[in-house]
Amino acid sequence: MIQEASFITAAFLFIIGLWAVLSKDNLLKKVLGITFISDAVNLVLVSMGYREGGIVPIIMPGVGSGEFASQAAYPLPMALVLTNIVISVATVSLILGLCVKLYQKNKTLSAGRLWDGER
Repeated sequence: MIQEASFITAAFLFIIGLWAVLSKDNLLKKVLGITFISDAVNLVLVSMGYREGGIVPIIMPGVGSGEFASQAAYPLPMALVLTNIVISVATVSLILGLCVKLYQKNKTLSAGRLWDGER
C-alpha cells in the first residue's frame, strides 16, 4: 500500500513538472517544473528500494548475515537518490544563476520574449 501511494505521488509530481515545463512561459516556473520531475524520479527510486518489514541496510551487532540479507532494504536506490540530490542542487543553482543574469541583461524571464530577442 505504501509503495503504491509513493508511485502515485511520483506520477502526480511528474505530470505537474511536465505541465510546468511545457506550458509555462516564465523560466523560473520551468525550473520549478524540472525540480518536480527530478523529485518524482527520486521518489520512484526510493520506492523501488522499499521492502515490506525490511530493516536499515546497516550491519548491526547480533544480526546474522543470512538474516540481514533476507531483511535489509536495498541500499543501491538510496545511494543513487543521494547522489541525484547533490547533482540536482548544483544544477538548479547553476540554472537559477543563469536566470538571474538573463533577467539583469534582458529585464524579462519570459521564454517567448527571450527566444524572439525582444526586450
